[in-house]
Amino acid sequence: MSDSVFDNRFCRELPGKTNASLRPHQVHGAAWSAVRPSPVGAPRLLAWSDELGESLGLDRPASDEDAWVQALAGNRLLPGMQGYAMCYGGHQFGHWAGQLGDGRVVNLGELVTPSGQRQELQLKGAGLTPYSRGADGRAVLRSSLREFLCSEAMHHLGVPTTRALSLVSTGESVVRDMFYDGRPESEPGAITCRVAPSFLRFGSYELPARRGDGGLLRALVDYSVREHAPAFWQEQADIAGWFRDICQRTARLLVHWQRVGFVHGVMNTDNMSILGLTIDYGPYGWLEPYDPRWTPNTTDADGRRYCFGRQPIIAQWNLACLGEALATLLDDIEPLKQALNEYAEVYAHEHAAAFAAKLGLRRLDPQDALLDELLNCLQRLETDYCISFRCLARMPFVSDPQAQPQPADVDLLAPAFYAEPSAQDREAWLAWLQQYHARLQCDGLPVEDRRPTMDAVNPKYVLRNYLAQQAIEAAQLGDTRELETLQRVLRHPYAEQPEYERYAGRRPDWARDKPGCSALSCSS
Repeated sequence: MSDSVFDNRFCRELPGKTNASLRPHQVHGAAWSAVRPSPVGAPRLLAWSDELGESLGLDRPASDEDAWVQALAGNRLLPGMQGYAMCYGGHQFGHWAGQLGDGRVVNLGELVTPSGQRQELQLKGAGLTPYSRGADGRAVLRSSLREFLCSEAMHHLGVPTTRALSLVSTGESVVRDMFYDGRPESEPGAITCRVAPSFLRFGSYELPARRGDGGLLRALVDYSVREHAPAFWQEQADIAGWFRDICQRTARLLVHWQRVGFVHGVMNTDNMSILGLTIDYGPYGWLEPYDPRWTPNTTDADGRRYCFGRQPIIAQWNLACLGEALATLLDDIEPLKQALNEYAEVYAHEHAAAFAAKLGLRRLDPQDALLDELLNCLQRLETDYCISFRCLARMPFVSDPQAQPQPADVDLLAPAFYAEPSAQDREAWLAWLQQYHARLQCDGLPVEDRRPTMDAVNPKYVLRNYLAQQAIEAAQLGDTRELETLQRVLRHPYAEQPEYERYAGRRPDWARDKPGCSALSCSS
């Protein structure tokens, strides 16, 4: 680890404030502010991603006294590291929020990996920055463990995402009002090390555009294109081409979210990555009973702006905000409009391909009635989203061309049902299975390829909130065994793992309304 090389181009090539006060204030003319992490009392390494560490050229630290554990806890900067917080703005719940910035994140710099790639390392929960807006800059174990687990789970699901290298407890307490109900409690603190090629987000460009700072905006765009989208750089940035690429990346990302049933919960423009990565894991959740209006975020419970069914259109709205910022640098904005329109086209095409695979079909047309009627069946009776698709692959007629749908086949969906189906429910499901069977008969995908195709895109294991909550409660008592088990299980989400079958089941009844197991707040 001592040979790790940092080369911090972001700070070197973009203007920053090097004498930043930690007092919350408006930062103008700068993309970043210099800041050091705040030391903690008794850091302890709770979790480590071996796969990510290997790709970064880092070995798992042997003890809590290791220099890297101290760095990942914010107690020191290693040679080459450069502490800073990024400045950005954003639209939150549809309204312009002004300057936001890294309020509890301190970046450590850009690590050059053994393969020559650059990965930014940042500590979430590392203390005060100029963007803390009156908060303490810390994070609790509850939210930090959720982010660590989910970042790595999403990676293994094949969903574009930031990664998480480590989870470190601080040995100090943090006071949080979990549900904003006037009952704050002291909770154990923790720090997550997040990793990505870049943490630039839509709001990074919105803020200088809103302020009329064309110079900073141009510098940010030029840097972003040169470093992260060189195909659109030739003496200067092809802004329209770059924006089209962002739109397409975002469309594909949203298809992945819908494919695996992931609900982000806080799709503000400051939480949207220019690289098309899932970023900022807050009150996320997995769709359990299928309900397109479900949101895991208590703050969004009334408006449901960021519910599962609205995620694709919200992503396009967010892209429009980014496009408006970039338009201030162009004389002709028509190419930006065309790129934004292409988002919907790419999303529809990729969504149809993804759901064709989920159903073991060679192709599926956008807005296909087969999928619409399946979703109607899922919604009419509380039916688990992920489990139901996994069950469909086990229907006899999927792998046996001679088999016909039978009333008893509805019972094969029982692991996904949260309630006993009525006679009408069973009739509706049987009618759909017959329609599905007819489609399989005329589809060109070979019979022997159906189940492997379906199992490769329909996860058996996802990070359900109740599973994360069980790991949190154990970790708060000093027991990390459940955390470690979940790490092992979620590394292979599409595989049959008989020894971990209990992690594949639907949400238990006791978790329906338990705090942390259903809806969550932004508090962390």
